[in-house]
Amino acid sequence: MEQYASLRNLQFLLHEVLHVTQLQQYERYQDYDREAIDMAMDAAKQLCDQHLFPYYRIMDKEKALYDNGVVKVHESIRAGIRALAEGGWIAAHDDTDVGGQQMPYTILNAATSLFHAANANITSHAFLTTGAANLIRTFGSPELNDTYIDHMYSGAWQGTMALTEPQAGSSLTDITSSAEPMGDGMTFRIKGQKIYISGGDHDGVDNVVHLLLARIKGAPAGTKGISLFVVPKYRPEGDKLVSNDVTTAGIYGKMGQKGYVAAHLMMGESDDCIGTLVGEPHQGLRYMFQMMNEARIGTGMMATGTASAAYYASLKYANERPQGRHPSNKDVSLPQVLIIEHADIRRMLLFQKAIVEGSLALLMQCSVYGDIAKVAEGETAKNAHILLELLTPIAKSYPSEMGIQAVSQGMQVLGGAGYTDDFPLEQHYRDIRVNAIYEGTSTIHGMDLLGRKLIMNNGIAAQLFAQELAKTIGAAMEVPALKPFAEKLATSAAKLQETTVHLMGLAQTETPEVFLADATMYLEYFSILVIGWQWLQQAIVVQAALDRGQSGNELNFYQGKMMAFRFFFEYELPKMLGLRARLLSNDRVTLETTAEQLN
Repeated sequence: MEQYASLRNLQFLLHEVLHVTQLQQYERYQDYDREAIDMAMDAAKQLCDQHLFPYYRIMDKEKALYDNGVVKVHESIRAGIRALAEGGWIAAHDDTDVGGQQMPYTILNAATSLFHAANANITSHAFLTTGAANLIRTFGSPELNDTYIDHMYSGAWQGTMALTEPQAGSSLTDITSSAEPMGDGMTFRIKGQKIYISGGDHDGVDNVVHLLLARIKGAPAGTKGISLFVVPKYRPEGDKLVSNDVTTAGIYGKMGQKGYVAAHLMMGESDDCIGTLVGEPHQGLRYMFQMMNEARIGTGMMATGTASAAYYASLKYANERPQGRHPSNKDVSLPQVLIIEHADIRRMLLFQKAIVEGSLALLMQCSVYGDIAKVAEGETAKNAHILLELLTPIAKSYPSEMGIQAVSQGMQVLGGAGYTDDFPLEQHYRDIRVNAIYEGTSTIHGMDLLGRKLIMNNGIAAQLFAQELAKTIGAAMEVPALKPFAEKLATSAAKLQETTVHLMGLAQTETPEVFLADATMYLEYFSILVIGWQWLQQAIVVQAALDRGQSGNELNFYQGKMMAFRFFFEYELPKMLGLRARLLSNDRVTLETTAEQLN
């Protein structure tokens, strides 16, 4: 079986960097000692090897299709979803008394990184269902829980998130799907359209359960009037499933992810689509943010997994493909060298490794914050939640944007071969591109970070992050080999602080259009610092391991880590300088350019 992810790297992050067994101090997670964690990772890898990875490329060739109202997907999707369900992964984080394992997010997300690296198409179906089930569990009535959760956890029913409409993408204020009360306060007749609904309809499951946003007739305008409903494709009536007047107009011909359908849905064309209210009326968007934030971390994980698979595919090729000779060797009678011997190939591979492993480290860090926010108490839980809120835009956007570049470099390693379907890189490139669009474009997350997260609660999020960063820098300063890197990161952090103060000044003196014009660039700027922090945390552990002495594969592992760390600080961290210059500039070319001038 070809490599698509590093189990050793996951063990390193879980046990050596994050010390995830510390979560055992909380009653909910007391069973997760190191042996249990390693067993879970081994089980996840075996599932990947058997049910996910072998079908990744086949699903791309035998893509999903829409035929006379039926969405047909590759048979491996049903089998893969059921395998994930039977392995307990779809329900893993839920309570043991309802079939879950009370698994920490950190362990579940570590396994999910493997699943996505093996086959993000199948994995996305299963964990979209997890998010939908979590939403019903958190805000739904006991009756909703009893009707839907078990079927979803079994893998028999798919869950979705149905938000987008033809006239309302990210601007959910403008949704027009309507809900007319049926008189009992719980059920409503739903009418409207939803587009780009991932997993929205397919024959790999027996039913599809939509968590759908709509506006109850007479509700207030704007987001304050949006409610959340459970709207199944087939509604349960007694011991039967009957049509719920949810029809599929078609599926979208996506650039990639050919096995993961995006459907255009029509509700209530025959006035017989019934939805059940989740929680209170007009609270739908607030509720939905739970699933959206889970999906944002999941999107970052999907991108990281795809970039990981692409890295190992290009690494394999580089270790097998002879081409050219070293510039210092002019003797054409000597054999060619493997391309991994060329410095520029190693540069591209180091770039991939630095992006993949830096992104995964951040996602695991966010997962720990999520666990602590859930099970701790007082200031500890509150601060963890705030840090997770601050870092979520970065955890979604950086792996997605930089993952695209990483896969592109992987294609470049293969040269012309990378552009053919003889190798998986071209599929990885097509598949990963959508992650920068899923769950809000990078622009949205840039505005969220700069316009909301940094200033919420009087800037407490930025203060907490500065404290976390200072702890890491302080620890690295005590390690002679790492002190120069710690100083670089400290300087970069100080410059970021100055830049942020400048931008906050604009917020006081200029219109929001000026303040947020380059929010996406600020997101990139901030993200580089965050990933630098993650790499410095890893380097502290790596240097200690090297100082203890290593040999064989372990020596190669830690040395490889150190090289990727050095690469990030030498090649990626300096990019902050150019971004800072732009963010401090008074030239407002994007605001001053007119639509006519772009014709």
